Amino acid sequence: MVIAEIIIVAVIALIVLLTVVRSVRIIPQARARNVERFGRYRKTLEPGLNFIVPFVDRVKPQIDLREQVVSFNGQSVITEDNLVVQIDTVLFFQVTDPRAADYEIVDYIGAIEQITATMLRSVIGSMDLEQTLTSRDKINALLRGVLDDASGKWGIRVTRVEIKAIDPPKSVKDAMEKQMRAEREKRAAILTAEGQRQSQILTAEGDKTSKILRAEGDKQSAILRAEGEAEAIGQVFSSIHRNDPDPKLLAYQYLQTLPQLANGAGNTFWVIPSEVTSALKAVTSAFAGNGTEAADPSTAPQPPQPAAPVSPAAVPPARAPEPVEAPQAQQAIAAQPELPELVALPQDQPPSQLAAQQEAAAEPGTAIPVATPPAALNGSATASGEDH
Repeated sequence: MVIAEIIIVAVIALIVLLTVVRSVRIIPQARARNVERFGRYRKTLEPGLNFIVPFVDRVKPQIDLREQVVSFNGQSVITEDNLVVQIDTVLFFQVTDPRAADYEIVDYIGAIEQITATMLRSVIGSMDLEQTLTSRDKINALLRGVLDDASGKWGIRVTRVEIKAIDPPKSVKDAMEKQMRAEREKRAAILTAEGQRQSQILTAEGDKTSKILRAEGDKQSAILRAEGEAEAIGQVFSSIHRNDPDPKLLAYQYLQTLPQLANGAGNTFWVIPSEVTSALKAVTSAFAGNGTEAADPSTAPQPPQPAAPVSPAAVPPARAPEPVEAPQAQQAIAAQPELPELVALPQDQPPSQLAAQQEAAAEPGTAIPVATPPAALNGSATASGEDH
């Protein structure tokens, strides 16, 4: 009897313990469980300690109330320009009503995936590939609005939708890479051209500045050189007038200049001004005055007077002047280098006669007759009449 009572007590205790265990439910934080009584929704167990009627109430599986992340990979979508792209999306949602999420839809995860694919085709179908690649924020906002409205009756709130990747076809990728490469080459060419343009501009400005500075320097040097030459000429001119040179010095300077005229490498014909003959006469008269007798003032060289027109037939043949034997003149002439025969060509002869005389002067050893002005011819004629 005692053993039977012990067994009965033990069974009763076990039943009471099992009843207590089945009547108590502990729900974690951010979780929820629905309770059915005889197959009908009874209540939703909140986080914490909850009591139910054992063997009468049935507790359904636990529902997570935290925000969840679901990734949908490889959804094929056709764009407006008839290109098939693969789009990977990421969906963030949260269960706000455990009862609706449990009784309003069978599989809310699958339902969200399907409605996401449908809305992607609707949104992407109204855009071309370029807009699809550059309008992710717009697509995300449209998807979130549509999914939130559709899943509201399911007790689900869509918090965020993100497009993770958009993969166009391989041929389109190759074309996009070529386009990107062309754009980069274009920018590189533009930058190179801009650099060359700036370089040429700076080089031109530098050349301009250097030429301006060089021209300024040449200008200043030319001005200074001209001022120096003017000052030198002024000093020489003032020195000459201050010392009052006589005809002998001027005649000697003429003689010093003649060798320089004859030193040219290609000088076969050259013209001597008529002032040289006057200077030579002045020299001979000057040296003659220092000799045995003084020069007659009446025979001193006079300034050239305008000659009266004389007929060529009435003019007697010209006679060469006799050289004056003066020791000083001979020494001065002997000190000079050998010079070619110098002649003074008349200015009133015909062109044919002048050409003939020039050809004769070009031949070596040929003396050119010296024509005397009409005034000199008249004087020589008078002197010859007196001699006779």
